[in-house]
Amino acid sequence: MTDYFSVLSGWLIPIKRAMDEWDIDFNSALADCGIKTSDFKVPESRISAERVSQLIEYCNHLKKRHDFAITVAENFHPGTFHTLGYAMMASNNLYDAFKRIERYKKVVSNTCSIKIEEGPKVCKLVLTPFLYESTNRPVLSQNSIIIFIATLVKFARECSSHNFKPQEVNLNWSNTGDTFQFLGDFFDCLVNFDQDEISFSCNTTILKEPLLGGNPLITQSHEKMLNEFLSRLDKNDVVQIVKNSIHDMLPLGTPTQTDIAKQIGMSLRNLQRKLSEQDACYRDLLEETRKKLALEYITQSHLSLSEVGYLVGFANIGNFNRAFKRWTNFAPGEYRKDKHLA
Repeated sequence: MTDYFSVLSGWLIPIKRAMDEWDIDFNSALADCGIKTSDFKVPESRISAERVSQLIEYCNHLKKRHDFAITVAENFHPGTFHTLGYAMMASNNLYDAFKRIERYKKVVSNTCSIKIEEGPKVCKLVLTPFLYESTNRPVLSQNSIIIFIATLVKFARECSSHNFKPQEVNLNWSNTGDTFQFLGDFFDCLVNFDQDEISFSCNTTILKEPLLGGNPLITQSHEKMLNEFLSRLDKNDVVQIVKNSIHDMLPLGTPTQTDIAKQIGMSLRNLQRKLSEQDACYRDLLEETRKKLALEYITQSHLSLSEVGYLVGFANIGNFNRAFKRWTNFAPGEYRKDKHLA
């Protein structure tokens, strides 16, 4: 895995309950999907998003069904989101609760962005999965996306006095062979496929109605804890720390993994272990950082191609040309001409 995307281990709670309903052995499934059972017992631990997606597909495949994602959502409790879940429950209304998931989503998953688009009559929640830089493949599988959306709808039903349902759900893939026919029954609304976005729409008036459990003092307390958690999360994201260090050191030449370990104050062995835990490889992180920077620098016409190569750690222009062509199928000069950047 060339990028590290993770989810809060709390997601395993509704997944386990769903597996119990489907009569699937939890420990065996975790082992088959490369997930440690110890991760399930540590409240703030993180799990590879890829492996959680594999676990969901594993369950569907094992039972020759397609609707495991909905069973997971049906077993959701706000406590799955830990502090964020309780802050959402204590929000003034569903709109405020959804704004908190928009702001603090990274606490439960760093796999996508969430944006609330507010209109006078309709509010729309738009979910945009991030992509793996190396393959341009979405981090979230279709079933993972369904779990995320269905979980938010389940939350709204738990907290609202209304029998909450979206006005419509939009998905950006096809319903081949009516594989996802069951979604209409769960959401109780129109589900549109082959759309340009992933979203669901709600009546603005309903979203703004007060929640019975609304408590500003509780949300203020939980938001303080959420901000502290985000700070710890950023500090412990070794992949991002390594990428930042590579970025800083590249103009001085290609940094080795030993150089990076020294730069961030960590032993080489410890760095290798932490990267391995996050399914990351130093060589891939170096390659991705170089590629990203090269594509940024190449757009700056005042930089010569040799300077671009130097800034991303290539002392030899020939080596830079070969690497750039591997990344883009263009030589650097051809890329500038093709993009009208020269």
